Amino acid sequence: MSENSHKLKMSRYPVILVVVALLFRCHMSVAMVKKKTYIIHMAKSQMPATFNDDHTHWYDSSLRSVSDSAEMLYVYNNVIHGFSARLTPQEAESLETQPGILSVLPELKYQLHTTRTPTFLGLDKSADFFPESDAMSDVIIGVLDTGVWPESKSFDDSGLGPIPASWKGQCESGTNFSSSNCNRKLIGARYFSRGYETTLGPIDESKESKSPRDDDGHGTHTSTTAGGSVVQGASLFGYAPGTARGMATRARVAVYKVCWVGGCFSSDILAAMDKAIDDNVNVLSLSLGGGISDYYRDSVAIGAFAAMEKGILVSCSAGNAGPSPYSLSNVAPWITTVGAGTLDRDFPAYVSLGNGKNFSGVSLYKGNSLPNKMLPFVYAGNASNVTNGNLCMTGTLIPEKVKGKIVLCDRGINARVQKGSVVKAAGGVGMVLTNTAANGEELVADAHLLPATAVGQKTGDAIRDYLTSDSNPTATILFEGTKVGIEPSPVVAAFSSRGPNSITPEILKPDIIAPGVNILAGWTGAVGPTGLEEDDRRVGFNIISGTSMSCPHVSGLAALLKGAHPEWSPAAIRSALMTTAYTAYKNGGAIQDVSTGKPSTPLDHGAGHVDPVSALNPGLVYDITTDDYLNFLCALNYTPSQISSLARRNFTCNESKKYSVTDLNYPSFAVSFPAESAARTGSAGSSSIKYSRMLTNVGPAGTYKVTVTSPTSSVKITVEPETLSFSQMNEKKSYTVTFTAPSMSSSTTNVFGRIEWSDGKHVVGSPLAISWT
Repeated sequence: MSENSHKLKMSRYPVILVVVALLFRCHMSVAMVKKKTYIIHMAKSQMPATFNDDHTHWYDSSLRSVSDSAEMLYVYNNVIHGFSARLTPQEAESLETQPGILSVLPELKYQLHTTRTPTFLGLDKSADFFPESDAMSDVIIGVLDTGVWPESKSFDDSGLGPIPASWKGQCESGTNFSSSNCNRKLIGARYFSRGYETTLGPIDESKESKSPRDDDGHGTHTSTTAGGSVVQGASLFGYAPGTARGMATRARVAVYKVCWVGGCFSSDILAAMDKAIDDNVNVLSLSLGGGISDYYRDSVAIGAFAAMEKGILVSCSAGNAGPSPYSLSNVAPWITTVGAGTLDRDFPAYVSLGNGKNFSGVSLYKGNSLPNKMLPFVYAGNASNVTNGNLCMTGTLIPEKVKGKIVLCDRGINARVQKGSVVKAAGGVGMVLTNTAANGEELVADAHLLPATAVGQKTGDAIRDYLTSDSNPTATILFEGTKVGIEPSPVVAAFSSRGPNSITPEILKPDIIAPGVNILAGWTGAVGPTGLEEDDRRVGFNIISGTSMSCPHVSGLAALLKGAHPEWSPAAIRSALMTTAYTAYKNGGAIQDVSTGKPSTPLDHGAGHVDPVSALNPGLVYDITTDDYLNFLCALNYTPSQISSLARRNFTCNESKKYSVTDLNYPSFAVSFPAESAARTGSAGSSSIKYSRMLTNVGPAGTYKVTVTSPTSSVKITVEPETLSFSQMNEKKSYTVTFTAPSMSSSTTNVFGRIEWSDGKHVVGSPLAISWT
């Protein structure tokens, strides 16, 4: 059509033109409304009979009622009744009003919480305690993470028998990965990317594998920590040499890749948990977390509830947002929440200054040594033209001012190893990395790209003073390798997230701490130990830190207990780990918190540091059933639809029954009194709170007597009865604890104590955390 005839035709139909323009504008306005992924919870009991029990058809029909074009990303069968789909906010709002819809929740983005250990935990003597039975190799640990590097020696399946008959999973093929990569140790590998790709676009397969393959390293590290085989001669550049092994060396491992370069999305996490339940895993390990939200809105909590009902223990990292209070993730009471402590191993690297003073730091640097002489030393803040030059961020250092020198960088904002890379790129020959107030004296070792060491805040302040007062400052760094037997150990890591529990203050979290600092475990062959693009080194094992590392320790230990006691529920296994945990060193001193240099509290370490050998024979356990958890939800005043979102069935709270969160049979006690100023009321009254508990005997017959430890007499703690006698296995006995305290202002210091039941052989301990809010 010519231009003139086109104009003529349009001029003949002005009305049509206006209508078309309006329709086009309307279409464009809809298209420009950004779609998001939503997870839709359905009330299966309300499915119309016309669908003949075909719930997928019902889901699709519900979706079509608000959108002709939307497609389901996943249909969930175990973790929820429902599906996920990409919708506009208006479509989501409309869908929520449809019959049979419990909730329409926007997808959340989760983040990763990023060989000495067996000896430190006493597992080097485990043959005496954990017999190498067939039951042990029947246990399957499912790990949700960044995937797996199947070539790692930690997945050697020598000596393992056939794959357990209970296993229903698969080894999926994809980019750089085939089904033949699995074996009798790594029995399953799947990947989940639909939620990720609908939000961030297709995966760039030139940069990461669209398959179970781990291009990051985090997933290989966590899965080998939990269930890696024995590997002799393991180390990172000669650091931490010895025999590497996971916690449960004969357990099987199944990997579910849910985390990608841009994060981990809840629709993918739910789909992986859904599959893992189908696959028949026994333990689920998730070293990831998101924001804090109510249990019925938290995808990990929702998936974990379904797993718990199937007898699967779910272990999650507490988070790396410590030492701030209220910094925890994954606080649902049916999840085992794990904080991080240190090992008795260190990697010292000393800073020697030109004034003759020496300061200790830590490093995993392995490469060409510094010249055998003192070198010029400069503070990064004085070698930069930008206000945050002290942080050694990319492009901020002036090469003329750092060339040939050791540079002092302050910690913060960018990655610790990246600071060293920036110094090296600017011509610096070494780096001293100093903590600021945010990190205090906590030292985390890194495999730096140039000679470098990390020092604490006080040391950093002293070094900075030297740099500003000396006209010709010099320094060098001396590397001392690996040292073991470091005391005190463990100490609570400063980064480990702390309580109180912001969702339910009456449930003490974290539950427990385990080794999470400078942990050696398997690594990917796709990136170097720093993860930096410019790091072309490749290692079979790496040393990294985080509650991501402590979580799979507990996952593996739970697998050991499951192998030894197949009949134990997830709650019984967690109870055994908690009530046998220790809170004091062998010399009697309390476990320290590195962030304060003072004794840690139950808000930091939960029940204490895990002791797997004691957990094997705990004497008594606090068991919890699904109905107990449902009663707990009633105590939280959840609506029927909120409970159904979690429980996937109708459950109505009994209006005539009085529910209390203090009745949940948890192995710890968090007591929250209402704060009330005596000056305001004119009198100092008191209030009482009663907790009910039930103990189940899992050991020999015996009589247990209670002991209460409290540092103050202002809170009266009464246990009734004070003696419990058990004559047979699985016998149950109840007791109550009443806490009576005066009304105090909310500025009152928290009170911490302990309740212990003992028959002379077993000690069943529970932490107490008492506060006024």
